[in-house]
Amino acid sequence: MLQAIYLSVARPELDSSAIDDILAVSRRNNHADGITGMLLYDGYHFLQALEGEPMRVRHALDRIKDDPRHRAMVLLCCRKVDEHSFGGKSMTAQRVPIGSGGTVAGLVESLTEEADPSVRSIFREVARFRFAA
Repeated sequence: MLQAIYLSVARPELDSSAIDDILAVSRRNNHADGITGMLLYDGYHFLQALEGEPMRVRHALDRIKDDPRHRAMVLLCCRKVDEHSFGGKSMTAQRVPIGSGGTVAGLVESLTEEADPSVRSIFREVARFRFAA
């Protein structure tokens, strides 16, 4: 199984309904493709992990890369894993409410045990350097 983690910058015009649409389509596509993962969003950035059959994950990454609702996508990690890290869910999602004073770094610290330690570590480091308040 392949696990890929990327970071991207959300377009400023995205609102809550656009994020809901992204999640609905992601969950539908991921379920159909046997992909699991997690998406974090802080109003400015997306940090996402995807995992599944290698060709399907690569296809999903290509589809995501072409989505005009974000830009500057950077692949942070792409590695073979033996088991799912997110409890078999097609797309776990968490947001930091805009204007709440929260940060993705804070959200990463509160991740449930669904994410394995290596994923938590990658998310923590990215949040520390890219999402620092």
